[in-house]
Amino acid sequence: MIEYNEEFKKRFPNLAREIEESDFLRIRVDREPSGDRFRGYSPGVIDFLNRCSTDEEGMEIIRYLEKRGEISSDYALRLRIQLIKHGIRSFGPKREWGYYK
Repeated sequence: MIEYNEEFKKRFPNLAREIEESDFLRIRVDREPSGDRFRGYSPGVIDFLNRCSTDEEGMEIIRYLEKRGEISSDYALRLRIQLIKHGIRSFGPKREWGYYK
C-alpha cells in the first residue's frame, strides 16, 4: 500500500484516493522486485543509443533505424542534431552489458 503525507491528501484528495485504490499500482509495486522488470520490453532508439560508446556508433544506429523505417526521417534528423551538438551521452548514461537482466 502506498502512503502519502497528510498535506498531499488535503491538497489532492481525489488523486490520493484514486492512487490508493488503484490495482495497477499495487501490482506494479509487487512485481518490481521479481527481477523480470524488462520481460516483454521492446527497446527503442534511445535504449540503443545508450549502449553506444562513441558518436559514430550513435550515427550508425540512427541511420540503421531510419533505413528500416523504425524511426521517421524527422525524428532521425532531431536525433542527429542532438548527437552532433551535445554528444552521445546527452541521450543518457552508458548502459553496460547485463543492464537488461
